[in-house]
Amino acid sequence: MKKLFITLLFLTFSLFVQGQSEQLAQNYFDRGEFEKALISFEDLLKSQPNNFTYFQKTIECYQQLQQFDKAEKSIQERYDKFKQANLLVELGYNFQLQKNQEKAKKYYDQAIDKIKKNVNEVYNIAFIFEKKSLVDYALQSYQLALQLEPKFDFNFQMALLYGQKGDTDKMVEMFLDESFKVPQNLIMIQNQLSRFMMDEGGTTFNETLKKALLIRIQKTQDIFWNEYLSWLYVQQKEYGKAFIQQKAIYKRNPESFSNIVNLGQLAIEENDDEAATEILSFVLENTKDLDLQIQAHTYLMEMKIKKAQPKDYAAINLELDNLIKEFGVSPYSLSLLKLKAHFATFNLKDAETGKTILKNVLEMPLNRDKIAEAKMELADILLFEEKFNQALIYYSQIEADGNNSPIGQEANLKIAKTSYYKADFKWANHQLEVLKSASTQLIANDALDLFLLISDNTVEDSTQVALKKFSRADFLLFQDKKPDALAAFQAILKENKGDAIEPVTLLRIGKIYESMGDTASALANYKQILDNFKECIYIDEALFYSAEIYNQMNDVEHAKPLYEELITKHEDSIYYVTAQKKYRKLRGDKEI
Repeated sequence: MKKLFITLLFLTFSLFVQGQSEQLAQNYFDRGEFEKALISFEDLLKSQPNNFTYFQKTIECYQQLQQFDKAEKSIQERYDKFKQANLLVELGYNFQLQKNQEKAKKYYDQAIDKIKKNVNEVYNIAFIFEKKSLVDYALQSYQLALQLEPKFDFNFQMALLYGQKGDTDKMVEMFLDESFKVPQNLIMIQNQLSRFMMDEGGTTFNETLKKALLIRIQKTQDIFWNEYLSWLYVQQKEYGKAFIQQKAIYKRNPESFSNIVNLGQLAIEENDDEAATEILSFVLENTKDLDLQIQAHTYLMEMKIKKAQPKDYAAINLELDNLIKEFGVSPYSLSLLKLKAHFATFNLKDAETGKTILKNVLEMPLNRDKIAEAKMELADILLFEEKFNQALIYYSQIEADGNNSPIGQEANLKIAKTSYYKADFKWANHQLEVLKSASTQLIANDALDLFLLISDNTVEDSTQVALKKFSRADFLLFQDKKPDALAAFQAILKENKGDAIEPVTLLRIGKIYESMGDTASALANYKQILDNFKECIYIDEALFYSAEIYNQMNDVEHAKPLYEELITKHEDSIYYVTAQKKYRKLRGDKEI
């Protein structure tokens, strides 16, 4: 037993030492210290002569040091010993690095000949050609293998290679063939297509993809291709066009509205109210499913409330009451009940009604997720009333029960925001530090924005006087007290001129004016950021918000250069993709 223990201890130690040596060798290689890397990899190869990774790295070190004769000798010796066909590619590539294309071709052709003798060799040979970026030879390998064995399927690999060559027509055709043939690869393929859609030449590529899909829709009448085209339109945020495809699907498969309702929700999130209204109205006209009806009505009411002015509140309140009366007070109508509670509190300033509704809801038999939703809304109302500690209790319950789920992370963000509103900036940043890497991108972005706001305005002002005033103004915005918030932000501008807080204050004021319909004042505030704070982190937002206003006014002359500046100078902006699409449209790029 003791001997076994000593043996195991020795093996563990040996593996640890080897791992350390391999990491050291790789570090030398990554830093370009190829002489040191070569010594380390040669030692590792001596200890494990059959290890192909160590052999490969040794060869690469020889080649980086232009010791091509040593590389050739080592590859040839290994080929003589193991007869691996991929080593013929290595030999050819060694000559290619010496610009001896004739000898390189000779070995590449020998490697391809090996596929003729054993078709299964294609896997190793094509792989090594791909790794060396020898795209044409890799394609030739796959094509030969398919001639010899038509049952093989290399659509995905070949599509990627055609993409590397810039032959997007062939790439699209092969990806679409593979999508239909192997549906489980659909998401992986769509992710690859999305990369090409994001590139500078994305407009041309999108046209190619649309044409290919439209041809397949016309030829086969299979709803698979309508779904595919709908997906493409969603990527481009063209929800009206996606809806046309979803309607075509519905006509042939009227069993479910779930995709159409989800599409309506996406349109709402992207502020495409016109498409959202059309989509949700279609749902209400064509379904008898009560859940879908309630969901559609809730979304439509949310859009009405978002646009409403105080004069509209009485009519909206009556409409909400009528809908609740129609569908009843039950767990099924939770979305309408939550909306009524929120509207009563934040719009009508009647928090008592909001709390009564939600406390009654929490008496119902609800599942865990529904309980969390109701508690979240109740916590928001308590926060509205400035009952910070009571709100924190509910948020903390949701966060503890959520087990790092999206609603748990949302509750965690609200805990941080509550601390921020209370001017407890140290605790807020402690929470935000974790949330910056949240799995939900929107929460991660919001957490990062608030973290930077607190951090940036603590460096110059350790007493955080301006930040305390700013957090109070932000709280007034949370309470939907826009006139009070506007006055508070304007006071900060007067009292803290030249401070780090100035550009974000201008941004907040601009957004308030936008929500009040005063676009001229909004643009004036954004322009101050663009003129006076060119290096601040809010410049991309000022560009995007300004461009959006001009675009809505059909003022192409002013909108276009703002979008252009954002996409050329701020590629890391969260608005980059949307700005790129809208810029191309204003530029007059062809649409199908």
